[in-house]
Amino acid sequence: MIKEYKTIGEVVGPLMAVDKVSGVKYEELIEVRLQNGELRKGQVLEIQEDKALVQIFEGTAGINLRDSAVRFLGHPLELGVSEDMIGRVFDGLGRPKDNGPEILAEKMLDINGEVINPMARDYPDEFIQTGISSIDHLNTLVRGQKLPVFSGSGLPHKELAAQIARQATVLNADDDFAVVFAGIGITFEEAEYFMEDFRKTGAIDRSVVFMNLANDPAIERIATPRMALTAAEYLAYEKGMHVLVIMTDMTNYCEALREISAARREVPGRRGYPGYLYTNLATLYERAGRIKGLKGSVTQIPILTMPEDDKTHPIPDLTGYITEGQIILSRELYKSGIKPPIDVLPSLSRLKDKGTGAGKTRKDHAATMNQLFSAYAQGKQAKELAVVLGDSALSEVDKIYAKFAERFEAEYIDQGYTTNRDIFETLDLGWKLLDILPRTELKRIKDEMIDEYLPDKKV
Repeated sequence: MIKEYKTIGEVVGPLMAVDKVSGVKYEELIEVRLQNGELRKGQVLEIQEDKALVQIFEGTAGINLRDSAVRFLGHPLELGVSEDMIGRVFDGLGRPKDNGPEILAEKMLDINGEVINPMARDYPDEFIQTGISSIDHLNTLVRGQKLPVFSGSGLPHKELAAQIARQATVLNADDDFAVVFAGIGITFEEAEYFMEDFRKTGAIDRSVVFMNLANDPAIERIATPRMALTAAEYLAYEKGMHVLVIMTDMTNYCEALREISAARREVPGRRGYPGYLYTNLATLYERAGRIKGLKGSVTQIPILTMPEDDKTHPIPDLTGYITEGQIILSRELYKSGIKPPIDVLPSLSRLKDKGTGAGKTRKDHAATMNQLFSAYAQGKQAKELAVVLGDSALSEVDKIYAKFAERFEAEYIDQGYTTNRDIFETLDLGWKLLDILPRTELKRIKDEMIDEYLPDKKV
């Protein structure tokens, strides 16, 4: 029998203290019955002797301490999962939000997940095609990887997220592919943009969507990414699907953590964020991966906005330590009208070499990637030199590299948000641009490969 307590001690922000409790567990789900009969859900954050500190998902406004009652439900926050979730939209706590029927759950899963044994992990090495050249070719995403997007305020990360959700697919595989999308503290306008795009393009038919809006309680933001990852793990490891999880905006998640930490009167760390921010983020990011003997996989693309475009801010800084690289959006490219404005030089996918090459993409992938990186870097340097010293200070080769950089940005990076290039189109485009350079400058590609793909290339 579930016991009911009428011993609420105090309320601070989204937190509530309950006295004289017994048998209560950490992260246990609670139910608060208000004086008017309204029910609100919450979760145990801390236990000290016979006192429990709980967070209320819907907020504590309007709670009468004397007349309200708390029930401890004996289990953590759970999500009812089923294959019927695909094509549906839920709120941040996993309740249907699309006026559709309730999900008949096949099972109930703890949203905190289970830690994957490192010995059971399989190495990520299979290419995922996003249809975006600067990711597929230069910063390749592979199954089981976690590759965040670092954006800035006002940059078009929502357009990029929608494009990836719409276009992503596993190359050379007939396996089922699904997208789990989590909107964390996003505006109503952003939510409408995503939903309209998903419905218009048909992406909703293979997607599970969780939406926590900016006007929803901040405390709900803590649960939203965990709901999404729980759905993804179920589809991947129990239904054998390849699942891409897109979470935007992780900065809002971290702000909610900071708000709760302040309400708990914890000693703040860098910029007021709790000292356990790294550990907390790791509990989310490390839920990506593949497991030996199981067909499915969970791949993550967390999106975060860097306050003041600062890469050293705690959120992007710690995220970079946990994940395998980052895709960085450039304000300079955005102002130049380039879509998507991906800054390829500081961007990095640490697993790109594992998902490319013969049998995965094409044998010329790595060589052309290295040559394009090098040529673009030299072209940018030549353009900067021309700004300082004038065009007359450039050598003939410098001028060729400057021209290459301009065409690389205009033809390769600037593909828009509706163009879906397969990897072979992207590789061929890379060769077309490399044809601008003299053969003597193609130092990172073997002669036999140049002869095969650019047979008319003269010295």
